[in-house]
Amino acid sequence: MALSDLILPGRILAEMRSSERIAALAELVDHLVMAGVLPGTARDVALEALTLREEQRSTGIGNGVAIPHCFLTGLDEVIAVFGRSPQGIDFHSVDHVPVRFLLLFMVPEAQHSLHLKTLATIARVLNQPEVRQRLADAPDEAAILDALRPSTVGA
Repeated sequence: MALSDLILPGRILAEMRSSERIAALAELVDHLVMAGVLPGTARDVALEALTLREEQRSTGIGNGVAIPHCFLTGLDEVIAVFGRSPQGIDFHSVDHVPVRFLLLFMVPEAQHSLHLKTLATIARVLNQPEVRQRLADAPDEAAILDALRPSTVGA
């Protein structure tokens, strides 16, 4: 699995507006609904699951990265969205660095191995300083997509 399999055109918010972590989750979920990736009827359930997960333990993994995630009934495949925050968001990360890059994903319920594989793929790529720099420098969605392609990240 590569990030380019998860983050497709239309699944990127290059300039997030939210300044608070729960609002950021809502902004990303709403983007998936508007893009037609997540049914509107699943919005509140998805947001509740993501919020509960975030309240249990922060998904801020450090270095300005957060990977909010949850299981969701009714999904046939993993769905994901990437967001970039110009101002940074306090995600209560382990290193206390504001989060600039969020990769939110939802996995079909009870797909634990798929969940772990997806989380590992995302963390492996976003833990690379050169990838984070390319994402920070990317002027638009197309450049963000390019920064996440396997040929440029070695995934």
